[in-house]
Amino acid sequence: MQPPDDFDPIHGEPERLEHGVRRLVAPNPSPMTYRGTNTYLVGHRELAVIDPGPANEAHLEAILAALEPGQSISHIIVTHSHSDHSPLARPLAERTGAPILAFGGPQAGRSAVMAEIAASGLAGGGEGIDLGFAPDQTVEHGAVIEGDDWQLEVIHTPGHLGNHIALAMGDVCFTADHVMGWATSLVSPPDGDLTDFMASCRRLRDRRWTSFHPGHGAPIADPAGRLDWLIEHRLGREAQILEALADGPATTADLTRRIYTDVHPALIPAAERNVFAHLVDLTGQKRIETEGPLGIAALFSRRA
Repeated sequence: MQPPDDFDPIHGEPERLEHGVRRLVAPNPSPMTYRGTNTYLVGHRELAVIDPGPANEAHLEAILAALEPGQSISHIIVTHSHSDHSPLARPLAERTGAPILAFGGPQAGRSAVMAEIAASGLAGGGEGIDLGFAPDQTVEHGAVIEGDDWQLEVIHTPGHLGNHIALAMGDVCFTADHVMGWATSLVSPPDGDLTDFMASCRRLRDRRWTSFHPGHGAPIADPAGRLDWLIEHRLGREAQILEALADGPATTADLTRRIYTDVHPALIPAAERNVFAHLVDLTGQKRIETEGPLGIAALFSRRA
């Protein structure tokens, strides 16, 4: 978590940002969503709506009310199918006739190891999956979505969720929940995959950006610096886990209690999922091993 900032938008009131972009913030503030989900309107005539948001009638009406004379919605783009980003897509499509575009349904892009963990029975632990989400059109990494006066390049950024995408508009990027300024991205197996998350961070870091527009919170003015911080933060947590395992085998719960000593008890389950995400990643790196099937209750130890 980052120090408090001065990001305090009025819900449902469009704010003009840059390059023909406006932002509306949905009225769903929470510890997981900060001030609420950011919905972006891109373009001047035929608009793209990025992440319509949660199932909220007031926000639906706010999006429609934000249309200026001569404007219409031509594309609805969903960055990922968490319940604070995608449920309003279908009602908005029904009101406007615009198609819904996304990487795929709720399990699209899920890694093989996370599919195995899900099959073992682990579920939940995140913002909530929009299980009924189904786009009208799927888009792949590298695809370009075009409007009459805008272009958005699809960048597949799995990690927070397998079907997560970012959208590049020149040197500006809509990073959704992969990179935010107010908090680190939640990576909660089996929906989140830390191996994928780190690869996606590096994929974004390989390019030059001037600003990021995240799924929650204020724009990020130093994209490279923020990505470097996120990578170092995760590597630091990895080092803590390996240091703790140097004392002998331990379970995810044991490691969580030893590492998260100053966390409110209500946040321990989320912290445990975070530790497990690192343990899965370290197992894949062959730096640790388990004495049985890979799962959140397994006993982990460092490899000799």
